[in-house]
Amino acid sequence: MSDKYETVIGVEIHVELGTKTKLFCSCRTDFGSEPNMQTCPVCLGMPGILPVVNERAVEYGVKAALAMNCQISEHSIFERKNYFYPDLPKGYQISQLREPLSHDGYVNINTNGDTKRIGIRRVHLEDDAAKSVHTGEIDESLTSYVDFNRSGMPLIEIVSDPDMSSTEEMKAYCETVKSILEYIEVSDCDMEKGHLRIEANISVRSADNPEITTDRSEIKNLNSVRYAMRAVEYEIKRHTKALESGKTLPMETRLFDVEHGTTRTMRGKEEAHDYRYFPEPDLVPLEPDREWVAEVQRNLPELPNARRQRFMEGYGLPEHDATVLTSDKKLADYYENCVKAYENPKIVSNWVLTELMAFLSNAKQTIDDCRITPEHFAGMMGLVDDGTISGKIAKTVYEEMFNTGKMADVIVKEKGLLQITDEAEIVKIVEQVMADNPGPVQDYRDGKKKAMGFLVGQVMKATRGKANPQLVNRILGEKL
Repeated sequence: MSDKYETVIGVEIHVELGTKTKLFCSCRTDFGSEPNMQTCPVCLGMPGILPVVNERAVEYGVKAALAMNCQISEHSIFERKNYFYPDLPKGYQISQLREPLSHDGYVNINTNGDTKRIGIRRVHLEDDAAKSVHTGEIDESLTSYVDFNRSGMPLIEIVSDPDMSSTEEMKAYCETVKSILEYIEVSDCDMEKGHLRIEANISVRSADNPEITTDRSEIKNLNSVRYAMRAVEYEIKRHTKALESGKTLPMETRLFDVEHGTTRTMRGKEEAHDYRYFPEPDLVPLEPDREWVAEVQRNLPELPNARRQRFMEGYGLPEHDATVLTSDKKLADYYENCVKAYENPKIVSNWVLTELMAFLSNAKQTIDDCRITPEHFAGMMGLVDDGTISGKIAKTVYEEMFNTGKMADVIVKEKGLLQITDEAEIVKIVEQVMADNPGPVQDYRDGKKKAMGFLVGQVMKATRGKANPQLVNRILGEKL
């Protein structure tokens, strides 16, 4: 985007809490059940229903708010957000606006080595709508169904200040919030299951005169950070083009078309007054005990930024390694367990971030699926350290461990991968390689030291990587 313009981005993140029951009733929250099997009069919005708030959901909401440095309100209320849609059986959503559960927080994000603080306007509780299931594209479908299993699911909505000015910052913010929520274990944040959904608000303004600006657009229901970035990038171009041509864009809510990488109009943008908020008469205010809030604060686990700092200071890892490892709690846990089994933090980091991450990506697996336990890894490194296998052979063993779950010593025995450490045998191979490659031998003797690397490679090739590299280098050096 031109330096003449500035992007203004705010994000709302809706997170399904990992409670066993819904927010205002005792229906289960299990994912993948048959449609409309986890319902009752409360979450179906039957006349005369009386909701009762889920205490664990309130605890999770407070926990999330504290982890994002929010102030917990001494008095908060539920309100009815009125709108009519097939997936909203009550005709209103129970949410919080004027007196939310928490307010005035922040998270710190890191982009390109710089740290920036993003304000959190509020973290509040609300119940989810049901799920509309369309037989085709939403604006072309002839038939739609409604699954009420999701109706009444407990959500927190995390509303940021419009402090982000690029898609990179938005990506860092979304990933930071997701990581925090996973660390405190209030949600699994599985975006494929809809447990975390992103809505982005975008406008573009003149860098010289902020009053010259486009009206903001809101993009709804983004179920991946990658899609969110693509949608916002498209909107930034659309808004910038409008400013340059002097056109006015309507304030509206838009949907992202994944196939075409574009957004399209969903409806005019509603403001708070459009929903006719009023206090929920069937729910009492929330007034969390201050001692209880302090106890929740004390019991918060180590958060991603603190763990990243500890990895750098305690394990001596570079910032990049520490950042990637701690971005995912389960990956960080796995790494630390490997370090306990094999006490060389940097070597462990190298294997996890290069070999393991590549294998997981290619296999479309997560660290939960990994067959290489810390004990597997320590066993393999023990074979490297005692000279049983070379570092090169270790990569073959590591891949086989990933594919089969077998221990390293079993793989080495089955595949005949024992390292050649017999000096007499290596001498014969070295002499043969030198005889087959007189040119590089003469190059080395003429002072071209790089020829040594070629000859070492030929020896390793002849032994299928099983020759001890230190012995090869020493013997070849002597012979040359």
